[in-house]
Amino acid sequence: MTDTPQRTRPLRVLAAMSGGVDSAVAAARAAEAGHDVTGVHLALSANPQSFRTGARGCCTIEDSRDARRAADVIGIPFYVWDLADRFREDVVEDFVAEYEAGRTPNPCLRCNEKIKFAALLDKALALGFDAVCTGHYAKIVTLPDGSRELHRASDMAKDQSYVLGVLDEKQLAHALFPLGDTLTTKDEIRAEAERRGLAVAKKPDSHDICFIADGDTQGFLAQRLGKAEGDIVDESGTKIGTHEGAYGFTIGQRKGLRIGHPAADGKPRYVLDISPVDNTVTVGPAAALDVTGLTAVRPRWCGTAPTGPGVYTAQLRAHGGETEVSAALTDGELRVTFTAPVRGVAPGQAIVLYDGTRVVGSATIASTVRRQPATSTS
Repeated sequence: MTDTPQRTRPLRVLAAMSGGVDSAVAAARAAEAGHDVTGVHLALSANPQSFRTGARGCCTIEDSRDARRAADVIGIPFYVWDLADRFREDVVEDFVAEYEAGRTPNPCLRCNEKIKFAALLDKALALGFDAVCTGHYAKIVTLPDGSRELHRASDMAKDQSYVLGVLDEKQLAHALFPLGDTLTTKDEIRAEAERRGLAVAKKPDSHDICFIADGDTQGFLAQRLGKAEGDIVDESGTKIGTHEGAYGFTIGQRKGLRIGHPAADGKPRYVLDISPVDNTVTVGPAAALDVTGLTAVRPRWCGTAPTGPGVYTAQLRAHGGETEVSAALTDGELRVTFTAPVRGVAPGQAIVLYDGTRVVGSATIASTVRRQPATSTS
């Protein structure tokens, strides 16, 4: 089997250039491989100043300029496409609605699904391009029958396959990830950018949510949803504190609870459940976070959907580790049982299943099964 980027036929490639070092090097490698590459920067805000400030590699005016300069150095055409309305609707408003419903979304995963590999890819194909190229660290493998699989990057330390687990087989057929087979450190990627004359070589990586300029998620949500005082209760339902909006909490959160009464055992308490119906946050001991199973909805498969139950490894966060699970698709829902209990699993998060390095697919967590259920439920 072969990696898709090594195809012998030159392709018309649309390179999504965020203004960061990874996407610039990916575009340069695609051009060096002989493909007919055009660079495009996605304008995701009608007012870029409302997004993150400073050269961080995503959505600012500086990022657009950095992407244009990189395209000039590579020697490829460059455009800026306005997808602000689509981004606001599919990513920002979805993010706010999920928190309002007591769930914990992943906006980067949603952006890959709805923007980079739906809106962008659809437009690229309509314009006659063969593929969209990004700077993600993941691999696409082409099988002898021509079908494609998504795999983890060669370097697990940089692997980003989790946020790509929403891609289906058709989208994989038109995707290129030139960095996915790179067994190099990020410093070496930066050194390559410098050798190529790309000014973004020393630009800091982006880690924050791009549309929350100051990194204050709770403040952003409060501005959108308003303050709504409610109770913080323990597992017995006893009120032990108040909050200004249940949307400001996530399952497993320990810091920032502002509870005046210490626990009887003197140990830290964690957020166990968030109930948007009565605006109540339930807290308790770490052991009560142990999850033995979950149900996930809206499954998306990176290829053919699995038939029957199977044993996989699962990843529950973009930078989390793997855990062994058994999973089966029942009535359109994914039912998952963990071999060993895990903590910090919240509705709204994505679970991504793997078979070795192959990404099987993903689904959105709807509910969990606790080894020690809290009194209040999500």
